[in-house]
Amino acid sequence: MTPPLRLVRRPDSPTPTLAQVARMAGVSGATVSRFFNAPGKLSAETAARIKGAVDELGYTPNLVAGGLASNRSRLVAALAPTIEQSIFAATIQAMTDELAGAGYSVMLGLTGARDEHVGQQLSAVLGRRPDGVILTGSITDPIMRQRLVAQNTPIIETWDLPADPIDMVVGFSHEAVGHAVGSRVIDKGWKKPLLISATGTRAGIRQAGFTEALRQNGRPNPEVLTFDGVTTVGRGRRAFAQAWEAGTRPDVVVCSSDWTAYGVIAEAQSRGLDVPGDLAVIGFGDLDFSADVNPALTTVRIDGHAIGRQAVSFLLQRARGERVAEPIVDVGFELVVRKSG
Repeated sequence: MTPPLRLVRRPDSPTPTLAQVARMAGVSGATVSRFFNAPGKLSAETAARIKGAVDELGYTPNLVAGGLASNRSRLVAALAPTIEQSIFAATIQAMTDELAGAGYSVMLGLTGARDEHVGQQLSAVLGRRPDGVILTGSITDPIMRQRLVAQNTPIIETWDLPADPIDMVVGFSHEAVGHAVGSRVIDKGWKKPLLISATGTRAGIRQAGFTEALRQNGRPNPEVLTFDGVTTVGRGRRAFAQAWEAGTRPDVVVCSSDWTAYGVIAEAQSRGLDVPGDLAVIGFGDLDFSADVNPALTTVRIDGHAIGRQAVSFLLQRARGERVAEPIVDVGFELVVRKSG
C-alpha cells in the first residue's frame, strides 16, 4: 500500500515573503498588500499576476503582524442565534460577500436560539480585536453593553430597532410586524387565533404587538403555545397536534417562522382540514420555499440582503474615518398575502 504523501519543508527552503511575491509579480510590496487588504482596487490583470505568484510560492500573509502594525485585524465578528434553517442566512451571506470584496473576513459566532451563549461568544470575538461587531438583535445586559462600548469598535445591531442603541442599527420593528399580522386577522374576521411561537426575545415582541392589535379592537388575548429551541417543521406539526388534541379549534394559526407554519399546514392537512378553508396559517420570514408549498404561505418578508449590505456600508464608512450621518436605518417589512391566509 502506497503511504500517503507528506509535504515537508526543507531547512534550506525559507518561508516565502511578501517581497518575493512582489518581485515575481513585477509589482511593489504595497500593491501586494493591497491585493490582500482591498482587492477591488486592483485591475484584473494585476490581481491575476499577484495571485499567480502567491500560488506558485505558497505565500500566506502574516495577518497578525499586519494587524499589530496597523491596529486593524481585518476581521469582522458577526453574531447570530443559529444558522440551522435560519432566516438570517441571507444577511450573513450578504455581509460575507460585501466584506470579502473589501478585504475583510467574517468571524461567525452562534449565540443560541434564546441568545444563551451571547456572553461566551462576545468574550471570544472581542479578544481577537475585530474591526467591527455585527449583532443579530440587541444586547440588553448592561455589563455586556459596557464591554462593547469600551472596545471603541463599530457595533451594529441588526434585525431589530432597539430603543437605546449601542452604536448603529439596521433593522425593523418586531412589534410593528406583530401589529400588522394582528390587523390582518381582524380584517379577515377570524375570531379564534392561535399563536405558535418559539420563546426567543424577538418572537416574544411580535407576539406582544399581535396581542395589542387585538386589544385595540376589543378582542381578547389570543391563545398561545410556545416551544424552546430552533423552529422546525417537526415542531410546528407537534405543536398543532398538541393544541388540536387538547380541544383547541382555531380558525387561524400565526407562527413565529415559516418552518413552523409549514409544519402546521402539514399536520392540519393530515387531519383532514382544508387550508385555508377550515384554517388559515401565517408565517414569518418568507423563506425560499414559502411561495411554492401548497397552499402558498402568507408570511412576512424581511429583506435580509439589504440588512447585510447596509451593515457593511456602516462599517466601511467608519473604517474610512467618515461620520455616519444616519446611524439608524429601518428597512421595514412586507406582509406577503398568499393562499394560506
